[in-house]
Amino acid sequence: MIRACWGRSEARTGGDGRFWEQTCCCCSVGSRRDDFAVWSSSVDAERLRNFSSYVRAVIGKKLQAHMEAMKSRELGAAEKTSSSSRCQRRVAAVSSPSVSGARLTLPGVMDAEGRVDESRLRMHIFKNGGVCPSERGLAWRFVFGMYPCSSTALERSLLHEQLLVRYQAMKKKWQQFLPQAVRMHLNGTDAELIAAVKYFDQREAEAQQQTQDQCEEVRDRLTFLELQAQILFERVTFEHDELREAIRIIDKDAPRTNRDLSYYQNEGLGNLLVLRDILITYAAFHPEVSYAQGMNDLCSRFLEVLDSEVDTFWSFSCYMEKFSKDFRADGLHRKIELEAALLKELDPVLYTHLVKDNMESFTFCHRWLLLGFQREFAHSDALRLFEILSCDHLELISQQVDRARYQERLARTYSTEETSESELPALNTDFTFELFICAAILIENRESLLRCRDDVQLIQFTSSLQGRLDLNSTLKKAEHHFYNYCKRCAWDYLNGHCRAHRSKDEDFFYQLRSLFVLK
Repeated sequence: MIRACWGRSEARTGGDGRFWEQTCCCCSVGSRRDDFAVWSSSVDAERLRNFSSYVRAVIGKKLQAHMEAMKSRELGAAEKTSSSSRCQRRVAAVSSPSVSGARLTLPGVMDAEGRVDESRLRMHIFKNGGVCPSERGLAWRFVFGMYPCSSTALERSLLHEQLLVRYQAMKKKWQQFLPQAVRMHLNGTDAELIAAVKYFDQREAEAQQQTQDQCEEVRDRLTFLELQAQILFERVTFEHDELREAIRIIDKDAPRTNRDLSYYQNEGLGNLLVLRDILITYAAFHPEVSYAQGMNDLCSRFLEVLDSEVDTFWSFSCYMEKFSKDFRADGLHRKIELEAALLKELDPVLYTHLVKDNMESFTFCHRWLLLGFQREFAHSDALRLFEILSCDHLELISQQVDRARYQERLARTYSTEETSESELPALNTDFTFELFICAAILIENRESLLRCRDDVQLIQFTSSLQGRLDLNSTLKKAEHHFYNYCKRCAWDYLNGHCRAHRSKDEDFFYQLRSLFVLK
């Protein structure tokens, strides 16, 4: 029996065990086997084709209606979930131990025991323009160094307990040193901030209750870790005036963090107080850096993505180990100098225009480079760009280049041929990809910049770009400038290398040129 149907079929038998009827659950058409045999032998091929077309049309309509109903239900559930999540936005958790055992689904990145191939992870982020939002939190914990990429899932669960206890010990130490700074002083005029304190206090009470509900084995393990943390931070001292000044600035900047983000809506306002505690703890235990304006916006990214106070602190601390110099005057001045040097390589005309009329400082690029173009792109794109810039893919390539140079120097050391150090490629490895992003934006808007005559017009120009730039287009242009720069440097190196090694007496073109010059 041939049935034109895509549904499942259910076979039923009569009491005598013989096949009796075959019913399709989609079209509910049943027929006796004997009757169908007689019927099928009496119809021609045309009627069979018509019947088959009819059945397919009926089933197609039913399937389409079924799919539309399913899609409608899914959309309704998604809207309900989205609306519920917006209404139920809560304060970030103190810690998120369940994340330590989660897995990345990126192909070839994580093995069976949970170890991560760091180079593949960073390559994936760079080449695919970031990771999907559902895996961003876990990926950031590896990218920024909170979790070692060589750790297994079991090792990370133990590490997470250690990081939790150490952060709590650090936070408790500065709170005991300055008990009057534990709570933010409110002036009573900011109703949202007053509500934020209430939501934060509720979170603290819930966290305390969860601690009391822990089993005896977990409490014993955490007690041992607390003793280790106390010994570790026993000799740490604070400078009273410096810490008070840092807290004073943090109390001004933390409430100024962008509250328009959904993360700080409703009960999420309490995250402003979580952000405050993270920044104070960092400033207390990193006095050489302390706190500088702009750190609140930077740390807010980590808190929004990781949604955990402890994880945010350690990830932010790992990030600042490398980029804290950018918040100092000398580090910022160095980065602006590099941007000017790169623009001189890529667009000498635009560079010449910007360095005249007291515009040589390039200070209008200050916020772009310091905060990773946070306001120039849409918020979701700014998060993508931040992880792309932070994946250090180009630095990994630079490390490979440095190793190749080292091997070349070793080969030259044991070679009888004398070679000058000037033969190395004139490639400035300090030109990071964020500098190419900045240069791409400047070159894309070169006509507007060429019309600017003073710093005021430049500031107005940079302000006009906020939220208007397209990330994918900017990334393509930056990548184009980067590869052109590398090719030009490689070509210059090859030309210099050939000129240094060729024999002028045997070079036909040299001889021909000399002949024309003599004549």
